[in-house]
Amino acid sequence: MRLDLKLTPLHPNFVRIGMVQSEQTQHIVIVGAGFAGLHAAQLLSRDPHFFVTIVDKRNYHLFQPLLYQVATGGLAPSDIATPIRHVLRGRPNVRVVQAAITDIDPEKKKVLYRDGEIRYDILIAASGVKHSYFGNDQWRECAPGLKTVEHALEMRQRIFTAFEAAELEKDSIKQRALLNFVIVGAGPTGVELAGAIGELAQHTLKREFQNISTPEARIILAEGANQVLPSYPEKLANSAQRYLERLGVEVRTQTLVTQIDHDRVVLKDQSGNEETLPAKTVLWAAGVKASQFGQALSKKLRCQLDRAGKVYVNADLSLPDHPDIFIIGDLAHFEHQGDKPLPGVAPVAMQQGRYVARLLSARRRGKTTPPFRYRDKGSMAVIGRHAAIADLRFLRLSGTLAWYLWVAVHIMGLIEFGNRLLVMTRWAWSYVTRKSGARLITSVPEARTEQAGRAHRPPPSS
Repeated sequence: MRLDLKLTPLHPNFVRIGMVQSEQTQHIVIVGAGFAGLHAAQLLSRDPHFFVTIVDKRNYHLFQPLLYQVATGGLAPSDIATPIRHVLRGRPNVRVVQAAITDIDPEKKKVLYRDGEIRYDILIAASGVKHSYFGNDQWRECAPGLKTVEHALEMRQRIFTAFEAAELEKDSIKQRALLNFVIVGAGPTGVELAGAIGELAQHTLKREFQNISTPEARIILAEGANQVLPSYPEKLANSAQRYLERLGVEVRTQTLVTQIDHDRVVLKDQSGNEETLPAKTVLWAAGVKASQFGQALSKKLRCQLDRAGKVYVNADLSLPDHPDIFIIGDLAHFEHQGDKPLPGVAPVAMQQGRYVARLLSARRRGKTTPPFRYRDKGSMAVIGRHAAIADLRFLRLSGTLAWYLWVAVHIMGLIEFGNRLLVMTRWAWSYVTRKSGARLITSVPEARTEQAGRAHRPPPSS
């Protein structure tokens, strides 16, 4: 049967998508084109009985595990991002819509964005999570997190601007504050950021400044738990801490942040003692909460959220009392395997996306599928050049071999072959020369002011 789409223009940038469908065709709407949503769409596109609409507020898929490399100048954004339309090209039963889904009407089975709505037969929510500042949202201005390209570019600007400003600063106290970098949270993202900044200070930038010694930069990694990488075995976590310390990183475990502003951070240790650190650059790598759409799901469907804002799901990833709605990826709280919920990592998201696609195909044929079960192939974290840890369940590695394994796995995880080749080439060059090729500071206040002045300057009289 032929599937007809009715397109009603609403706004130059948006359309309303309605469905006129046969009994054999179901319209599946996927909110979010991260690992979970994209893998679901790719597999569902093989079934001609489905028409898939994938919606994301950005037009690209982002390989988030390498986002810290963009933040520290190792890679350019285009190296780890691919247009969604390009990934899903040549699939006639898949449509891509760029829009920010903000609400849901479960009775009429539609999701809503700013200027329109999209009706669905089956909804897959894969919108992920965003940063949580534990009730201190005012810290966002002073301590950016790392979830998007925009976040990474903001971090990159702050990190390299700090070195440039320190080079010009005559006051030694102010110079020291500029060379203090505080990373809050020692999970994989925090450890990777701290290690990459340590590499910059100790090696990459070492001979590029005249008035400052970059190896004297102070990098503080604060973590509330009793070890870095709390989800890893203690032995591997201790190895990671030793590698960080070799790069000049000060690791503060069992330490909480109680105050952040534009020029200082207040830390409190396990004994309750507080220390005020002057610091112009604070980076956030701790805590998540539900995305805007996740919050809308909770409000309209009265579904249960955990403390991090993730949605509790059934064993088949469907929403309790709503068999036509599935939650996958970082937004899902899945506690049906083991004694704690599954972590919010890319392998979990990819497997959940593929599982829901197979479940829907089986359901259409009148078959059943067993509950979702995550196949844990292990986890890895990189600290710096030739320094990584890998927990492969059957084998635990640290050091050079773990680093090579980490590089291979992450390059193969990139969506497009062209991206793999770019990343591999850039990393090889950086490895040999210790030069980081994407260290541009692209947002300079003086340049913006000058450009604005030219824009508002009246044309010269003839």
